[in-house]
Amino acid sequence: MAEDLAASIARSAAKLVALSRQRGGGAPLDFTPASLETVEEMAGEAAHWATELTPAEITGLVQDFGCYLLEVGRAEFGGAYLWHEARDQPVLVVGEPAFHVALMTWDKLRGRLGGDAADNLPFFYAGFAERARQAAPGTRALYV
Repeated sequence: MAEDLAASIARSAAKLVALSRQRGGGAPLDFTPASLETVEEMAGEAAHWATELTPAEITGLVQDFGCYLLEVGRAEFGGAYLWHEARDQPVLVVGEPAFHVALMTWDKLRGRLGGDAADNLPFFYAGFAERARQAAPGTRALYV
């Protein structure tokens, strides 16, 4: 299941990369934290026309954007994907067994695509990354 989940996340993230190429402009999406500035620009643009999309289209964008963020985290920190049943979305867990810092992105993307600029994606990711870098043994944290 974990390999199927990882493959599904990678496919979804690749859709955002393809959308970025079609869009043009901005830095290329290369699964680095720096590329999240372009992702933030794209999310802001998508938020402007989100009211014209169907619920299924919004869900697809949430998943594609969110999976891209997860893949940036996996590229930087490794880790494993699990499925969070209660929130019905994937979660990236890094640092085990020494510590447990986890990242879920779909709720954040729902807010951002809903027009909430306070749900800034680079800032959100930076908080997770800082915690993952500085986690002491026994740390347990979840970023949602």
